[in-house]
Amino acid sequence: MKKILFLLSLAVCFSCTKKKQEIELWLTDPKANVLLEKQTEDREFPESKLVLNVDSETGFQAMDGFGFTLSQGSAKHLLGMSDSARAALLQELFGKGEKDIRISYLRLSVAASDLNEFPFSYNDLQDSLAKDPALEHFSLSYDTLDVIPVLKQILAINPAIKLMASPWSPPKWMKDNKDTRGGSLLEEFEGTYACYLVNYIKAMKQEGITIDALTIQNEPLHPGNNPSLLMLPEQQARFIGVHLGPAFAENGIKTKIVVYDHNADRPDYPIAVLSDTLANPFIDGSAFHLYGGEIDALSEVHQTFPDKNIYFTEQWIGAPGSLEGDMPWHVKNLIVGASRNWAKTVLEWNLTSNPELTPFTDRGGCDRCLGAVTVSGDSVTRNPAYYVIAHASKFVEPGSVRVDSNQFVELPNVVFLRPDGKKVLIAMNEDKNPISFQIVDKEKVFFAELNPGATGTWIW
Repeated sequence: MKKILFLLSLAVCFSCTKKKQEIELWLTDPKANVLLEKQTEDREFPESKLVLNVDSETGFQAMDGFGFTLSQGSAKHLLGMSDSARAALLQELFGKGEKDIRISYLRLSVAASDLNEFPFSYNDLQDSLAKDPALEHFSLSYDTLDVIPVLKQILAINPAIKLMASPWSPPKWMKDNKDTRGGSLLEEFEGTYACYLVNYIKAMKQEGITIDALTIQNEPLHPGNNPSLLMLPEQQARFIGVHLGPAFAENGIKTKIVVYDHNADRPDYPIAVLSDTLANPFIDGSAFHLYGGEIDALSEVHQTFPDKNIYFTEQWIGAPGSLEGDMPWHVKNLIVGASRNWAKTVLEWNLTSNPELTPFTDRGGCDRCLGAVTVSGDSVTRNPAYYVIAHASKFVEPGSVRVDSNQFVELPNVVFLRPDGKKVLIAMNEDKNPISFQIVDKEKVFFAELNPGATGTWIW
């Protein structure tokens, strides 16, 4: 009898006899309007010569988590919801229930990012000629009105969530152009800026918020954003080795120091910073975006400094977004690509947007950045980045280890071994035709099929 193929199903083969196997399958197939749905039907499959072998004995990096950036704009959108609607959405995003997507990692901006209403620092001075080297006017400022209250609600749901912070710019008075946009950090204020970042870590701790990792500068080679800063690798190395690293040590700060935080087209930047003998001992690893370059550049940095960690920290999706177009690229390059190139995190930009895509700063703020969800009052629309991250965050717990699997051009995939011993496979079909394949894990053999552009997550 001719076997019927529809979407994706699983069966197990023992001595040529098909039997039901204990396995979970979650599918997103944009063309069929299937959105992160658990598959329950038993189906039959054709024979397949494509074999995806899982080798759980060969392990790579342990994962810290999957998630987004919580910008000031995101916090304002959430605070604009009713208490009950906001609580329900935060539970769905950060909770551990069956219907929740279990985001496990968030990136924050140190003071303003370009998705703020206006740029600010934690040490702004009214007099444009004034300086405050003692940081007497330091304050968490506007973050106390939105980001911090929302963070506290998130931490109440998931106290174990990890947080990374990234500055977009130091205070204007520390910079050579005395502007929030562009310019460079004056060498005379490098020590002061290190103290500024120490104060930030301590002030957040007093609020009950632990910063697990700190990148030195968001996009240090892109001074056209607002706020932004040009910081060349030799200055970043000096700043860490001479000022920030010793300041963290003197203050007992355990926050990880992460370098670069920019595109994969310049692996020479983190390699140069990591090559500095003063800076290297203080550095945990390097962070990347993918607005330029290829994702395998992350492995180049890992191979040069295998004792240092790799993080993937930002990728945006432009409004209005297209699940059919955006999701395959992001799954292939980020969920699969970044993970297979040693990244311990995969983060999209950013958590929420509103229908107007506001706020954003003038002179360089992002006016097309689409959040994981669009919030309009109490109404919530789930966008492509939501499903991209959910296919990993919902199933790959922090501490899961990436394990080996063979790669196919038409079937990008990655496998993780969870702390509970279960395995998670994420794969997507990049071919123009449905793909049938076998998943082989020692004595276990599963049959599967993916429609073009579809993404599946299997747990066994």
